[in-house]
Amino acid sequence: MEQVLNFDTIHKYNVFNNNKTLHPLVNVVHLDKAAPRQNRRFRYEFYTVFFKKIHCGDLRYGLGNYDYEEGTLIFLAPGQVIGQNSQDYYQPQGIALVFHPDLLIGTSLGKNIDNYHFFSYAVNEALHLSEDERKIILDCFSKIEYELQHAIDKHSKQLIVSNIELFLNYCTRFYDRQFITRENVNKGILEKFEELLNNYFSSDKPAEIGLPSVAWCADELHLSANYFGDLIKKETGKPAQEYIQNKIIDVAKNRIYNGDKTINEIAFELGFKYPQHFSRLFKQRTGITPNEYRSLN
Repeated sequence: MEQVLNFDTIHKYNVFNNNKTLHPLVNVVHLDKAAPRQNRRFRYEFYTVFFKKIHCGDLRYGLGNYDYEEGTLIFLAPGQVIGQNSQDYYQPQGIALVFHPDLLIGTSLGKNIDNYHFFSYAVNEALHLSEDERKIILDCFSKIEYELQHAIDKHSKQLIVSNIELFLNYCTRFYDRQFITRENVNKGILEKFEELLNNYFSSDKPAEIGLPSVAWCADELHLSANYFGDLIKKETGKPAQEYIQNKIIDVAKNRIYNGDKTINEIAFELGFKYPQHFSRLFKQRTGITPNEYRSLN
């Protein structure tokens, strides 16, 4: 049975890495203070952000090609498992920002934390930083550390959470930059997405398994659903779900115009369980019903 080391508290993670616990719900952990350790799998029951130099490699994920070589940020939501079990030992390097969901209770960040989709990106969708971006990230970490080392007062929580939120907002900006600087890669994914949908609707899959979901498409393209959704939105200006629905309407128009099948038959061929759902979507997108479209053409 695979062994996973579970960190359910910030203090437990601090002790594991030879760092002091200055606050029970948050810390900036300097991983170089930890003793050399064996590769294994870890589960974190809190938000975790790893800042790594690319050449360190102690997470051993094979993160593919990089746009920059000043550092990489990897984001984990509570409950995620990373790493691999092996006999190899390594010296941890880098910094980890860790904060428990309880820290966010009653704050604006607590209400908006789900909007930071990169916490559920796959590791190979990490954020790669330029030199200037790295400086900003380290400055955010320094501000959080300053508050942790300052005597706790009535302002402490607000300032710590505000600086975490500032850090996450910068990461959102930097991810937008990364989508742009990887435009060629992204266009390749968009082309593959289009090809995937074309092949899907020219096969028997719609009738067999139904309409293609965003999660299914992302999995076929070896991307996390959130990263894929954000990428498609950045490239096309439309949510991935809307892109899929537009493809369904385009295919439907051709079949309504060129074929002699009934609207119900076309709906089932496209993967709809109920023809009325197809008719409703068609009218939402075109302003007329499938039968009206057939009559006009």
